[in-house]
Amino acid sequence: MGVVFEGPVLEGALVRLEPLSRRHAADLAVAAEEDRSSYRFTWVPTAAEVDGYIDVQLARVAEGRLAPYAQVDLASGRAVGATAFWDPRPWPTGDGLCAVEVGFTWLAATAQGTGLNTEAKYLLFRHAFENWGVARVDLVTDARNSRSRAAIESVGARFEGVLRNWSRSWVPGEEGQLRDSAIHSITAAEWPERRAELQQRIARFIERRQQAAGLAAGG
Repeated sequence: MGVVFEGPVLEGALVRLEPLSRRHAADLAVAAEEDRSSYRFTWVPTAAEVDGYIDVQLARVAEGRLAPYAQVDLASGRAVGATAFWDPRPWPTGDGLCAVEVGFTWLAATAQGTGLNTEAKYLLFRHAFENWGVARVDLVTDARNSRSRAAIESVGARFEGVLRNWSRSWVPGEEGQLRDSAIHSITAAEWPERRAELQQRIARFIERRQQAAGLAAGG
């Protein structure tokens, strides 16, 4: 393939993406149990399932199909969720990647809306476009998951359509069934503009965090 499909450590101002390992298990077990109300359409392990979840993801690493990360909140130093590069697709020549998906993303309830997701996506997109030289990054979610679709579009991905009966459902009670998948993407031509937009959004999140820290210190 010309590219080793593994994710290096990626660090920003709010989040550090560390290649997923068993040392993240204890933090992820706590993060996953904070409030599970937003996880209906997403594969998020319970505390008791975290070890098995990590084993499954590491098996996919061994197959060259996945490059998973733990999302570490730099303010606390704790892993508060996960994300991944997934489904690498080579150029027809076999020289390097032409496309990759960003997925398997979830965050603890207290980390949602804090800018961690925005910066994590920025770091993943930047690596895919600027290091691997991909032509596009895909983001795919259950077509019924309006929350996830809004989050995907908020980081600049364009909705392309719904593929019916496209992939497995993660909804409890739908084991063995297929779901309709909403497909989104960012292309290499769009990346410079999306990069600037994401940098501006991240700067606003950083400013809010700094203001909150200042108020807390003053109080």
